Order: sequence, then C-alpha cells, then structure tokens
Amino acid sequence: MKILVVGPSWVGDMCMAQSLFKLLKQSHPQADIDVLAPAWSQALLDRMPEVNTSIILPFGHGEFEFLARVRFGRSLRKAAYDWAIVLPNSWKSAVVPWAAGIKKRTGWLGEGRYGLLNDWQKLEKASYPLMIQRFAAVVDFKKGVLAKNDIPIPQLEPDVEQQKNLLTSLKLNLEKPVLILCPGAEYGATKIWPANYYAEVAQHYLDQQWQVWLLGSPNDETTAQAIEQMLTPAADFKNLVGQTKLGDAVDLLACAQSVVANDSGLMHIAAALGQRTLAIYGSTSPAFTPPLGDAVDILQVENLYCRPCFKRECAEKHLRCLRDITSDQVVKVLAQSA
Repeated sequence: MKILVVGPSWVGDMCMAQSLFKLLKQSHPQADIDVLAPAWSQALLDRMPEVNTSIILPFGHGEFEFLARVRFGRSLRKAAYDWAIVLPNSWKSAVVPWAAGIKKRTGWLGEGRYGLLNDWQKLEKASYPLMIQRFAAVVDFKKGVLAKNDIPIPQLEPDVEQQKNLLTSLKLNLEKPVLILCPGAEYGATKIWPANYYAEVAQHYLDQQWQVWLLGSPNDETTAQAIEQMLTPAADFKNLVGQTKLGDAVDLLACAQSVVANDSGLMHIAAALGQRTLAIYGSTSPAFTPPLGDAVDILQVENLYCRPCFKRECAEKHLRCLRDITSDQVVKVLAQSA
C-alpha cells in the first residue's frame, strides 16, 4: 500500500503527526508513507523512521493557488497512491489528493470538503480533546476516540553523523552535562518566559558546572542577547540562537540532559526525543497540544482569572501567566526530575 499524508504546517503539529505514522505502520506494516508538507519540515520527517519520503509542497502558507494545486496533484498521479490522509482542515489542503486521483481520501470534513474527501467525518471537538486523538482517528473513523495511552508517542531519531559534525563546527563538546534553553516562540510575547528568569536558571546551572546552550530561530536573537548580557561570562555558555537549522536543532537537543522551553516547536521536538523537558505555558494551555514524551514536566499558573486567553499580547498588561512562574520553581522541578 502507498499512502500520502498531507502534513500540518507547524513544527509542533508535525511532531505530533508521528503518532499517526506509527499507527499506520501498526495497521499496515508494509505500507510506504509519503508526507506532503512545507520544505522546512523535511529535516524533521527525515528523523521519523516511519516516513518513506517527504514531498515538498510548493506553496507558501496561506496561498490558495487552486489551478497550480490541481496541476501539482496531477503530477503525483504516476505515484499511484492507494490512500490519502489530509491532516489540515482547510479546503485547499484537500485539492492535491483529489487532483492526484487517489481513490480513498480521508480527513475531517473541515471547510465543507464534500467531494474532495470521500472518507470523512464531522469533528465533534469535545469528543476529541487532544490533537493526537484527532490525528489517530483518521486511521479508522469506526474505532472512535482512542485513549491517550493507546496512542504511540512521537520518537524522533537524531542524525548521529550530523550531530558529530555540528559539535565540531560549532566548537561544542559533551564533557559536562548540557542544559538547553529555548527562550523563543513564534506565537508572540504571551508565550515567552521573561529573559531575566531564563538568565537566572542559566546562571544557576553554570555555577553547578553545567554547560548551557541557547537554541532558537533568528527571530529569538533579541531575547537570547538579553539573556547573555545578564550572565557572568563563561566558556560553558553558548548562544546558538539563529545559527542552526531545524534539523541541527533536533540533533543538538538530543545532546541535552535537560531542556527548558516555552510552548513552541522546539518544546515538542525535545519531548519527542525523550529528553527531560520542562515546558512553560503562559497564555496557552497544554490541554489540546501537550508535549508528548516520557520525561516531560509542565509549569503553568493555576487559577489565574485571565488564562488561558490564547492571545498573542497580554490584554491585562501584566503577563502574570508568565511572570508568576519563578526561576526557583524551574530549578526545583528540574532537580526533582533529574
């Protein structure tokens, strides 16, 4: 069997999609699973052993391009896929499998995708509270809701050779234990734990003779620089923000003894690598897309009147959902889970 999965557009969601790939391999062990997704996701998919091939979706986020999608779908007909699974809920995401002439096209009905999908179900959100439950259900709608414990968790596999090359090129070593801090989040300020708190955690571990590495995208450089400026200069501190690609980040996170991250794609990657991960939640909630791993702790402010608000900027102007989580709390949780 040849299966084409139209993958999600966010790093964390793509991590969680590995649960679906695992279920597909359980029910169809000999199947080839190809994933159609944005170019950035290729490095992530390469570290999922269940995926046969990643196919780059040649359209930007939000681009409709109906006729171009039809032409691209027709170009996939020669692959002769037996089954397509469409994970995004948008109408446009279902065009390519339809144009590719794939006989069985499965997904949640989403934006009224009658015809584009021929194996669908309307989503009752309350019945499927977790994203991985929604992903798992598309394997066979007849099975209904799977319990969280019945769904395999993501398990990324780092590229060991690339990891060695990175350690050499970035002048890193593993002679001391490594704490990795991921202080950014594409979502906005209400997901970003204060820089001075990150600095306090970093200083504590540097004083304990650990190494501390910062990871993130170029968008996180201002936060990373603020953290670095608050620290006593130390050879064991490495600010790698903006210096790595996504695949590099996966391989470096696999080197850590502990990871502290905001609710972000890197948080999901760390958890999927099986790393001891402490996830910090501000305006958002782990109720729908929690980090999935065997060594995950979550810190969030309980019983705060305004959270979770899911807003990108704090309407109350106090950011208590983040500021009320102290560096001492983080250090304590990390020590307990060591």
